[in-house]
Amino acid sequence: MTPVSGHDWRNPSTWHLRTRLVLVAMGLLVAICGAVGVFSYASMDVFLTQQLDKQLASAAHRSSEFGRPESDNPGGRPDPLEARGQGIGTLNARVLNGTVASAGFLAGDASRESLSSADNAVLLALTPNGAPVDRTLSAGDYRLTAVRAPYGDVIVTGLPLAEKQNTLASLVWTLGVVSAGGLVLIGLAGTAVIRRTMKPLEQLSEVATKVSRLPLDAGEVALGVRVPESAAHPGTEVGSVGYALNQMLENVSNALEARQESEMKVRQFVADASHELRTPLTAIRGYTELMRMTEHFTPDGEKSLARVQSQSERMTTLVEDLLLLARLDEGQPLKVTDVDLTQLAIESVSDEKVMAPDRLWQLELSDEPVLVRGDAAQLHQVIANLLSNARKHTAPGTKVVTGVTRSADGSAVVTVTDNGSGIAPEFLGRVFARFARADAARTNPVTEAGTSTTAVATAVAAGASEGTSGLGLSIVQSIVEAHGGAVEVTSRPGRTEFAVRLPAVPPAA
Repeated sequence: MTPVSGHDWRNPSTWHLRTRLVLVAMGLLVAICGAVGVFSYASMDVFLTQQLDKQLASAAHRSSEFGRPESDNPGGRPDPLEARGQGIGTLNARVLNGTVASAGFLAGDASRESLSSADNAVLLALTPNGAPVDRTLSAGDYRLTAVRAPYGDVIVTGLPLAEKQNTLASLVWTLGVVSAGGLVLIGLAGTAVIRRTMKPLEQLSEVATKVSRLPLDAGEVALGVRVPESAAHPGTEVGSVGYALNQMLENVSNALEARQESEMKVRQFVADASHELRTPLTAIRGYTELMRMTEHFTPDGEKSLARVQSQSERMTTLVEDLLLLARLDEGQPLKVTDVDLTQLAIESVSDEKVMAPDRLWQLELSDEPVLVRGDAAQLHQVIANLLSNARKHTAPGTKVVTGVTRSADGSAVVTVTDNGSGIAPEFLGRVFARFARADAARTNPVTEAGTSTTAVATAVAAGASEGTSGLGLSIVQSIVEAHGGAVEVTSRPGRTEFAVRLPAVPPAA
C-alpha cells in the first residue's frame, strides 16, 4: 500500500490521533462484548443443562417404574416408552444381559421409531450409574442416562438436545446482532465526539501551519494569526497549549516589530550616509584631477595621487551600490520597459572582453529575442555583476559562457557558467549575503557584516583596500527578486553556474 498524504496505514504511528482513539474504543468494546457473550453463553448452557437434567431424571424415573416386570416372563415386561408423560423425542431402551431388548423414541406424530444397530451399540456402551451424558445418535444429539433398576434391567432414557441447541443458537445470534449494532452506533457516536473533542487541536495545527508559511526572515511581517479563544482556555490541557501558543506568537510578533524597526533605522542610515558621502568623494576626485593637470609631482607623488584617485573611484562605486540596495530595500518602483536580454548579454560580454582579454568569453543565445518587462539599467547590472564576479574569482585562461534562453515553462533564463576552481561548499550557502566574500585575505577586512551600522562604516572606511566589496551578488539577488524572479548557484570543481530566472514576455507579444 502506498502512503497517501504522508500516512502509511501499515504503520499505526502515522495514523491520526482520533483514528487511534476510535479504534482503541472499538477494540475495548469488542473485548467487553466478547466477554459478556462468553459469560452469557456459558451461563445459559449451564442453566439449560440443569433444566434438561431435571427433566431427564423425571423421565428416567417414570420409565423405570413403568418398566417394572409383572412376572418372570420377559415378554410380560411393559415398554418404557408407553409410560405416561413422555414427551415427543423421548428415547427409552431396555437392556437385558448385555443385549438391547427394546429401544426406540417418540417421533413427532407420537409414533414409535426404532433405533439403528449403531445406536444400540452406543446405548450398550453407557455406564448404568445414572450420570447424564451427551451422545450423537441417528435421530440427533441426545442427553442420555442409564439406570440399573431394582429388578436387574438397565433402563436407558434420553431427551433430545435440539431445543437446548436452538436456544443457545438464538442467544448467539441475538448477542451478535446486538453487539454489531452497538459497535456501529458507538463507532459513529465516538467518532463524532472525538472529532469534536479534537477540534481545538486541529485549530492549533492550522495556526501553526499558517505561521510556518509566513516570510518571517525579512521585511515587515504582520503576525496577526492567533488561536481562537474557544481553544485557548488555560483550564484544560488543550486550552493550555493554545494559550501558551498565543503567548509565544505575541512575543514573536513584538520581536519582529522590533527587528523591523531596527532594520528600517539601519537602512535609513545606509541611505543617508551613502548620500552624504557622494559629495566629498566627488570633491576628492575633482581636486585630484585638477592637481594632476596643474601641478608637477615626482614619480612617487604621481603614484600616490593615482592611488588616491583610483580608491576614490572605488569608494564612489561602493557608495552607489549601497544607495541601490537601500532603494531596492525600500521597494521603490522600477522603470519598466521591454528589455531584450539577448542584447544586454552581448553588450556585457563585449565589455568584459575588453577588460579581461585573458579569459575565453563565449555566448550561447536563443535564435529569437528573449524579452522581459523590467528596468533595463538594473538588468544590465545583473549580467555585468555576474560576469565581473566570474572575472574576479577565476584564473586567466578560464572559459566563461553566458547563455540566454527561454525555458519550457516560458521563463527567461540567463546563465553565467565558468570552468574555474569552484566555490567552497561552506561558503556556497551565503554567497548572496551582503559583504560576504570567499577570500578575505585578498579583499578588505569586512567579510560578512550584514547591514549593520558598524559594517557600513567599516566597508566605506576600507575603501582603500584592494578587491571586491562583497555587494555584487547581493545586488544581483535584490534586483532579480524585485523583478519577480529568482537566482540560484550550483558549483563544483571545474563548473560553477549562476542561473537567473525572470518572467518573460510571451513570444506572440
